[in-house]
Amino acid sequence: PACGVRRVESTAGGGAAGRPSPDRRGGSVPVVIDDVLLAEAVHDSGVRRLQHAYADVVNRRAWPEMTHLFMSDASVTLDLRAGVPLHLSGGAEVGQFIAGAIERFEFFEFVILNAHIAFPDGPTAGSAVSRLFMSEVRQDRADGRWTTVYGLYHDRYTFDSGRWRFAERRYHSLARTARDLDAFPLPSDPGLHVPGIEP
Repeated sequence: PACGVRRVESTAGGGAAGRPSPDRRGGSVPVVIDDVLLAEAVHDSGVRRLQHAYADVVNRRAWPEMTHLFMSDASVTLDLRAGVPLHLSGGAEVGQFIAGAIERFEFFEFVILNAHIAFPDGPTAGSAVSRLFMSEVRQDRADGRWTTVYGLYHDRYTFDSGRWRFAERRYHSLARTARDLDAFPLPSDPGLHVPGIEP
């Protein structure tokens, strides 16, 4: 399996300090995981690290780093509830778009509010999906006005070369303080299915 894993009983023949050499065949994690619940916890943590890395890159405006977070052919759709959705491809194009969009703000912070991550094909399949609720807090450089945006991402992730990356992102605006507040309903068909909580 893409993320997963055989038990290592001995450190003989291993790497430095007697540790087993990482097994990265097919993008395998360099850790041994036999237990399904443990595998899910490890990969859930890995996906969250990717989500937090994205927020960190945006908040620091470190656009060259964006390419490391996305598959080269990752599809990104942005429905800003203001006309036809925008379509981008790959981390470099995403970074370029965001850089231009937030240039007018002297303060900008991307905040993750909540994320529900699921592994529809199992935690060792090398794929995952999530719903991620977020907000943006901004101050306009020209007039000092503070505004806030609320949105929802439906994401698909791929485990590639030992790390999780974005394979697809679909964004929908939920509310923004363009007036007092513009609010929008949840998308009826986000284009990417993320399972709910099962009993």
